[in-house]
Amino acid sequence: MGEVNLNMDNELPQKRKALYFVILMGLVSLFSDITYEGARSLVGPYLGLLGASAVVVSSIAGFGELLGYTLRFLTGRLVDKTRKYWFFAILGYSMNLFVIPALALTKHWYAAAVLIILERVGKALRKPAKDTITSFAGSQLGYGTTFAIEEFMDQIGATIGPLIMSVTIAQNIKLQTVDAYRKAFGFLLFPALITIGIITVARILVPEPDKMEKNQSKARNVKFDKAFYLYLISISLIAFGFADFALIGYHVQSNKILSPVLIPVAYMIAMIVDAFASLIFGRLFDKFGIVIMAFASFITSFYAFFSFGMSKEAVFLGSVLWGIGMGANESIMKATVAKLVSSEIRGTAYGFFNAIFGVAWFIGSAVLGILYAINRFYLIYLALFTQLLAAVLLLYLSIMIKKQTTV
Repeated sequence: MGEVNLNMDNELPQKRKALYFVILMGLVSLFSDITYEGARSLVGPYLGLLGASAVVVSSIAGFGELLGYTLRFLTGRLVDKTRKYWFFAILGYSMNLFVIPALALTKHWYAAAVLIILERVGKALRKPAKDTITSFAGSQLGYGTTFAIEEFMDQIGATIGPLIMSVTIAQNIKLQTVDAYRKAFGFLLFPALITIGIITVARILVPEPDKMEKNQSKARNVKFDKAFYLYLISISLIAFGFADFALIGYHVQSNKILSPVLIPVAYMIAMIVDAFASLIFGRLFDKFGIVIMAFASFITSFYAFFSFGMSKEAVFLGSVLWGIGMGANESIMKATVAKLVSSEIRGTAYGFFNAIFGVAWFIGSAVLGILYAINRFYLIYLALFTQLLAAVLLLYLSIMIKKQTTV
C-alpha cells in the first residue's frame, strides 16, 4: 500500500479528499470538546468554591452564553468580508481553549468569571468560520452527512471530557477540593494543545478550503431570501421551546424521580442518542432534504411530556427524545443553512443563524423556567406548541423549495 497523501492537490477523488478532511476537522471537534465540555462540568461548583453565589454563577453562565451567541453575527460577517477562514478558526480555538487551563491559576471568582466569558467569546470567534469551512467539504459529501460526522465526533469528546475530569479529581481526592479542581483544569492543557496541533495540520493541508466547494452548488442566492428567513423563524421556535437539561435535572431531583447517581445516566443516554441520531438524520437529510428537519422537529415535540413526567420510565424516554432533538439541532440544522445560502455569504448566514438560535434559546429557557415554577403543564404545552409549529413551517419550507427547484 502506498502512503496516503492528504494534500488536496493529489489525484485522490474529490469525495475521498473531502472525507479525510471532515474526519480531521471532526478530531478538532473531539479534542476541543474534551477540553471545554470537561471544564463546563466543573465551572459551576468551582465558582462556588471561590466564593460566588448561586445568582452570580447563573448570571455568569447566562451572560457568557448570550454574548457567545450574539457575537457570532459580527464574526460571521467578518469571515465573509475577509475570507480569512483559518485565521478566525485558529484564533477562536486558541482563545476558546487556552483560557480553560488558566482557570487553575485563579484565586478569586471574578478572575475565573472573566476567563469563562472569554471562553465563550473565543467560541463566537471561531464558530462561523468552522461551520463555513465544514460546509465547503459538505458540498462534496452531502451537507447532512458532513455535519453528522462532525457532531458524532463532537459528542464523543463531550462524553469523554467530563469523564476525564471525574477521574482526575478522584486521583487528587486527598487535596483540598479547590486544589483538586485546579489540577483537573490544568490537565485540560493537553487536549487543548492537541486541538491546535490538528487544526494547524488541517490549515497546512488545505490552505484554501473554499476551493472544495462544488461549482454546481445547490445554493440559489447571494442574498438572504424568504426561504432563509422562514427557516430562521422555524429554528427560533425550536430553540424557544427546547428546555435546557439543567431544568430537566432540576425537575427530576426536586421531585425525587431519579437518584443523584441516575441523573447523569439520563444525560449520558441523551448524549449517546444525540451522537447516533445526528448520523441517521444526516444521511436522511442528504436523501430527502429539509422535510427530514420537519420530521425531527415533530418527533422531538413530545419530549416535554416525558422529560417533565413523574416516573423514571418517562424521564428516560424523555432523555431519548431530547437527545434526538439535540442531534438534529447540531447536524441537519447547520446542513440546512448550507443548502439555503450561497458560499459567498455563508459565514454571515452561520453567524446570523447561531445568534438567532442562541437568543431564542436564552429567552425561551427563562420563560420555560417561569412557567415551570407556576405549573409544569404550562411548560409542557408551550414546548409542544412551539415544536409542532416549527415542524409545520419546515414542512411548508420544504414544499416551497421543491416547487422553486422544479420551475
